[in-house]
Amino acid sequence: MALLGGASVLLAGCASMPDNGDVTAVDQSPRSEGDSQVRVYGVPPQDGAQPTNIVRSFLDATTSDEADFRTATQYLAKSARRTWRPFQVTKVLQERPKPEPKVQPNREDANGYSVTLSGSQIATVDDNHAYTPEERPYRQTIHLIKEGGQWRIDRLPNGVVLGLSDFQRIYRSVNKYYFASYESESEEPKASRDVLVADPVYLRQRIKPITASVQALLSGPTDWLNQVTTSAFPPGTRLAAHDLALDDSNGLRVKLSKEAVSTDTDQCRRMAAQLFFTVQDMTRASKISDVELQDNNGNSLCTLSQDQAERDFAPAPLTGHSAKEYFIDADHRVVAMSDSATEPTPVRGAFGTGKTPLRSVAISRGENTAAGVSSDGRSLYVAALEDGIERGAPLMTSTGSAKNPDEGLTAPSWDGLGDLWVADRDAHGSRLLRMREGKGDPERVAVPGLGGRRIKAIKVAADGIRIAMLVEDKGRTTLQLGRVERRGSSAHPVLSVEELRPIAPQLEDVVAASWAGGSRLVVVGRESGGVQQMQYMETDGSASDAQTLPGVNGVKAVAASEDEARPLIADATEGIVRLPPDANWKTVAKDGTAPVYPG
Repeated sequence: MALLGGASVLLAGCASMPDNGDVTAVDQSPRSEGDSQVRVYGVPPQDGAQPTNIVRSFLDATTSDEADFRTATQYLAKSARRTWRPFQVTKVLQERPKPEPKVQPNREDANGYSVTLSGSQIATVDDNHAYTPEERPYRQTIHLIKEGGQWRIDRLPNGVVLGLSDFQRIYRSVNKYYFASYESESEEPKASRDVLVADPVYLRQRIKPITASVQALLSGPTDWLNQVTTSAFPPGTRLAAHDLALDDSNGLRVKLSKEAVSTDTDQCRRMAAQLFFTVQDMTRASKISDVELQDNNGNSLCTLSQDQAERDFAPAPLTGHSAKEYFIDADHRVVAMSDSATEPTPVRGAFGTGKTPLRSVAISRGENTAAGVSSDGRSLYVAALEDGIERGAPLMTSTGSAKNPDEGLTAPSWDGLGDLWVADRDAHGSRLLRMREGKGDPERVAVPGLGGRRIKAIKVAADGIRIAMLVEDKGRTTLQLGRVERRGSSAHPVLSVEELRPIAPQLEDVVAASWAGGSRLVVVGRESGGVQQMQYMETDGSASDAQTLPGVNGVKAVAASEDEARPLIADATEGIVRLPPDANWKTVAKDGTAPVYPG
């Protein structure tokens, strides 16, 4: 009864249950996560079906759980079966496309019939599985002819078009992992070559999900991250066995083509690390015990255990292990608070005395240094979090007048490499700056795609190759993600932020954002004509499948940890509030500003 109940939800209006075939046992183990769900099958074309019904049924069939769209191709004429490329692109619409019949006016095409599909497009997924928000009207024409006395589709766009609900059922966001490339600064010890960066893609979640995630990993980074990441897999590496699954001990055995056989142990372990974290993201229900890479004959190349992967390759060294949140209290002191504490305590050093009124603060990921912007927004100070250390002269001073809170220096941000980032703003524009290791002269970072827009706030990722920015343009503030590229030499690096792309395009006015995981941000904003809301967004601009966040009034700032188990903290109408996992917002201080985690 439970199986039939679940099937009725998935099959309504788009497919049918098979009425023949053998009865097979269903594996309930987490290893068969994709295979243990009810499958959806398309309905073959019916004799005598009219063109509009053929198109509708074809669209239904493209939502089935068939790896090769076998049923959908039955609706195509012979010529279209040879040319249609269903995996070239996926168009995501707000709702299923609506067919509009239209008779062809060309009399020489007496048997032809056209059906126009229309709808509101919200995104595309390309052939490399990368998701891109793309709001525009959708309108495409499908042409049919009679073949063997039956209407069949002979001309149609490549790819498939899905309504949002079908897309969310069929596809799942999965992080592939590649190593960060720092190029010009790679000679510096701090620029570790083992920093993994999450590259989100969308994969069909019930069709060989582990195999699909590994094949996507081997295909290389998406176009947006390709310039700043590398793969340990030699070019051309392919799977030698195309049906991967976890074994009885939750281990993963992967046979690779000859290109991977000649790698040394170090490179092999790095390949295994990429596989471990990619497949672990797909199989979230169970922990992978180890990954073994093998040649085509099953001979072991190397093995990486769960403990080794998390110790040597997890991003923890960059994100830190903070157990504290920080904010500025009513006495101008920077204070810290653990999850279990009921009262905050001042930090050690100059910023814990209240003698330097601050507008904003950032704590280094090692929690040994703090950077603060003065209350007038003009001066940036850096001080060690140690007793007896006096605050020195400003590290830099804004070139603007800082007459209002939206001018002067933004809140600073530390990456996991130990570098400090800040933007200097005035009424006419802004410039992005970086200080290596939080000291020395500020280095200008070019932002070619900024144009005449103005930076209002920044948050750099732990890996130092992605930066989130609030950007103002004609009164509208949006959240943009940029890619940090490094050129030049170690002594004279040249940095730029390239290819800005929107993260929450549906929000008209974004107030605050913070990194909340390897490929996730928490965002506060409102839609046009709507009320303020807080939600998780993925770095590709898609809505996260994380929990829905309860509302809280008047949020001005928000902070999250890259450790997704840590609570959110926010500056709201009620004061400094905290949201532990699976709980509601609680006030931890009635007065305070600028809540932050290290970073």
